[in-house]
Amino acid sequence: MNHPILNHPITQAWPLQHPERLQLYSLPTPNGVKVSIALEEMGLPYEAHTIRIAQNDQFHPGFLALNPNNKIPAILDPDGPGGQPLALFESGAILIYLAEKTGQFLPQDPAQRYATLQWLMWQMGGVGPMLGQLGFFHKFAGKDFEDKRPRDRYVAETRRLLGVLNQHLGQQPWMVGQAYTIADMAIFPWVRNLVGFYEAGELVGWDDFPHVQRALADFVARPAVQRGLMVPA
Repeated sequence: MNHPILNHPITQAWPLQHPERLQLYSLPTPNGVKVSIALEEMGLPYEAHTIRIAQNDQFHPGFLALNPNNKIPAILDPDGPGGQPLALFESGAILIYLAEKTGQFLPQDPAQRYATLQWLMWQMGGVGPMLGQLGFFHKFAGKDFEDKRPRDRYVAETRRLLGVLNQHLGQQPWMVGQAYTIADMAIFPWVRNLVGFYEAGELVGWDDFPHVQRALADFVARPAVQRGLMVPA
């Protein structure tokens, strides 16, 4: 049987074992695990494919047909709106789509829904770009630059963002009160990466943010998060 999803160019480069499942194209980076964690939390059957950035998989014509912006993650859902396949990129858009598809982790109450989207946009516009740049200047090529002003700029902005987060989480367990949402799934992988992979905890004064530490520990303790952090294997 020729499943409609098999007509997408990416399926030629990354053959499918389970064409009836949602297809995830990703790496276990902060942006990538947002989606794998969401899929694990929501219990959606999916098949994961590794996009090897070091081997330039993101520039393969098949992947570019899925995401012309050549970034991970991206998905191909055989059961999209109207039962038609849906290709989607941008981790924030994917999180909203999956939450609406499953009716999970995006509150139905309008005020709480917009609060969730507000913090999701805050991650996309601030936490991701700023912490990512800090990671570059601290751990990778940037550390060799004699001019420390770029690094210090991102340190200051990261501390500001962590301060906003710490104050907010001092009043409630998650980003939207008692409700664990896609906003948490978006924010905490980046915070985890900052003090883990980027090894920038001391640089940003990690001890100054106890409420962020508490929430990060609660996040990482979730079984679905632990599974999602390992995808793709």
